[in-house]
Amino acid sequence: MNPFDVESFVATGGLIGLCVLVFVETGLLVGVIFPGDSLLFTAGVFAAQPDPFAPLWLVVPLVALAAIAGDQCGYFIGRRLGRGVVEGRMMRSIGPDYVARTNAFFDRFGPLTVFFGRFIGIVRTLVPLTAGFSGMSHRVFTLFSVLGSLAWAGGIIVAGYLLGNVPIVRDNIEILIIASVLTVVVPMFVHVARRWRAMRRRQRGVVRVETPRDDQTPPETG
Repeated sequence: MNPFDVESFVATGGLIGLCVLVFVETGLLVGVIFPGDSLLFTAGVFAAQPDPFAPLWLVVPLVALAAIAGDQCGYFIGRRLGRGVVEGRMMRSIGPDYVARTNAFFDRFGPLTVFFGRFIGIVRTLVPLTAGFSGMSHRVFTLFSVLGSLAWAGGIIVAGYLLGNVPIVRDNIEILIIASVLTVVVPMFVHVARRWRAMRRRQRGVVRVETPRDDQTPPETG
């Protein structure tokens, strides 16, 4: 099952596959590459079909529970391993930009970051880890995690469910899915390209510093 082939993933993996991926997206750092919002919207569309892959009343709470469990896993990984280890891995995985963005959210909004971060791709993966190693109260984290997960899962899935029977949405679901996946893939590609260019600039700068100029004369000896 390919999570980037959103329609096939939901149809093949079903509710269990969807819940596993939602858990991985926030529970493990590899989740930064998954199109979670697209999967939830597509699940809502599929739940509205005459032969749904699962009823809406079951999809929403189970996906919310998977998101909450993923947050808990990420939180305890961050608390267990500590800031140095986790932030170092975050830097190597996605670069300093998203890490700095997440830290800025925490500085500005405090615990509300756990709630609002759930709606921002990549940031929602980093928030539980950051909350864990920064020493946020587990009770406070859990409260905002539960509220954010319920709002995120319920809002996006129900939106897909309500729009699933709208002709323009139903007849163009493939285009909508591709567009939503691109919102994840394109920013990641741009981010990787910028990191590569910055690394190349640093390497060229080091070479220029270490390579002596032609007009330099060796020091006199004797």
